[in-house]
Amino acid sequence: MTAPFRFPRFFVTTPSPCPYLPGRTERKVFTELVGPDAVELNEALAQIGFRRSQGVAYRPSCLDCGACVSVRVLTQEFEPSATQRKLMKRHADLEVTACRPWSTQEQYDLMRRYLDSRHAGGGMAGMDELDFADMVEHSAVDTQIIEYREPSAGDRPGKLVGACITDRSGDGVSMIYSFFAPEEEGRAGLGTFIILDHIERAAMAGLSYVYMGYWVAGSKRMEYKARFQPMERLGPAGWRRMTEADVAQSLKAEGLPGAPDGRKF
Repeated sequence: MTAPFRFPRFFVTTPSPCPYLPGRTERKVFTELVGPDAVELNEALAQIGFRRSQGVAYRPSCLDCGACVSVRVLTQEFEPSATQRKLMKRHADLEVTACRPWSTQEQYDLMRRYLDSRHAGGGMAGMDELDFADMVEHSAVDTQIIEYREPSAGDRPGKLVGACITDRSGDGVSMIYSFFAPEEEGRAGLGTFIILDHIERAAMAGLSYVYMGYWVAGSKRMEYKARFQPMERLGPAGWRRMTEADVAQSLKAEGLPGAPDGRKF
């Protein structure tokens, strides 16, 4: 006789300043991913827009804002643009390894350079080595940390220039958090390359989606996600293909002008 499924208990955070849209507050609903049903629970919650962070699944639950939209790339239909193909060729010499989720000093040092360069005033700016180890190692699901290195020299591995904490599920992979060397270290476009590599690897594995978290209309930090088309967005009626009209409608609903950089899909 199997044990009954434990219905999760959900909690709500107190409001705090929104990291994406100035002048707004954010609130999250979350539950713990524990016990023998953690994998199944995480996959079920992912289908309704939850994200994993360590041993918790969460999603926005803001009282007066719905700007955060869950998005996923359709890997089997994706075709890189000319610019993206050039970027893939530029970084084709990188050596990519899927590692078990165990933190290293080298990874933490890269994370620190990334945070100091890109997010010096962000919520993760104070992350220490123990915080980083928790982020990498505390997972109840199928997790890897994908490393991107300069070409090796003999038996000596090349310099670590990028990494991504990645979950695998039944229908795709979820990019939990990526970090990479700042542009001044000579590898421009690494963030985009890491996404393209995940899309390619998921497609080769027969997986349908790369889950990319939340796209936020009007947020400069989130504009890049709309460049990986075709993509689906989660709405009240479920997942459906994202269009240019969706972007314009979301911006209008949030009282924001224009579309991201004027780009066409």
